[in-house]
Amino acid sequence: MTRSDGYLLDNGQSEAGRRFAALATLFDPGTFRHLENLGVAPGGRCWEVGAGGTSVISWLAERVGPAGRVLATDIDTSWATAAARPPVEVRTHDVGTGEPPGERFDLVHARLVLVHVPDRDRALRTMIDSLRPGGHLLIEDADPALQPLLCPEEYGPAQELANRLRRGFRSLLAERGADLSYGRRLPRLLREAGLKDVRADAYFPITSPACTELEAATVRQVRGRLVAAGLATDEEIDRHLAHLASGTMDLATSPMISAWGRKE
Repeated sequence: MTRSDGYLLDNGQSEAGRRFAALATLFDPGTFRHLENLGVAPGGRCWEVGAGGTSVISWLAERVGPAGRVLATDIDTSWATAAARPPVEVRTHDVGTGEPPGERFDLVHARLVLVHVPDRDRALRTMIDSLRPGGHLLIEDADPALQPLLCPEEYGPAQELANRLRRGFRSLLAERGADLSYGRRLPRLLREAGLKDVRADAYFPITSPACTELEAATVRQVRGRLVAAGLATDEEIDRHLAHLASGTMDLATSPMISAWGRKE
């Protein structure tokens, strides 16, 4: 989704860095495990789609070494540019509308990207077409509809408010074209696209400090939109942020579904 489309969680907002850090804490270990299992090796050529922050880019760069290549793309590269040194190239690119990079990769990876892209089918085809024969695609996307609650145990007013604000956030995402049940379809979509050896798993963190940090940063980013849409008041958001700061909230994220396959 381009910035002119009003992407809800714009990389240019001040809270984006905190979101990237929290996402890295929560999901990098699983992502790195998948990447390692797929055989990212010295000399490899990788495309990191929708790079956002630098953690995955840096991991890939260390693995492929000076003889390899890491292309990191995003519609807003303001955070990713910190990793722009050999073997990393950072490039502004919209995978949903732009032309393919024009080269072939051993690995293409995207995390929390396709759920937000209006033309997901085109984006997925672009990534698959950019693989060399034998190359691997790893797609990781949340499925908010599969587990929609911020507080799985809604036992009091603070938890009820948190879940109500999460429903408001999901409605804002849906209005901007996000597919809130996309993650569960990934295995089928990869098979139908012709990939082989398709596998998938899911990760569902609960009660991590990073869950709290992610929620606080996200709410601050969308605060104005929640209020403007009549989904929350400033007082309710302040109350929710105070509950988060208390450290007593057992928060969850949406399940992160990872699916991968090999191009023949």
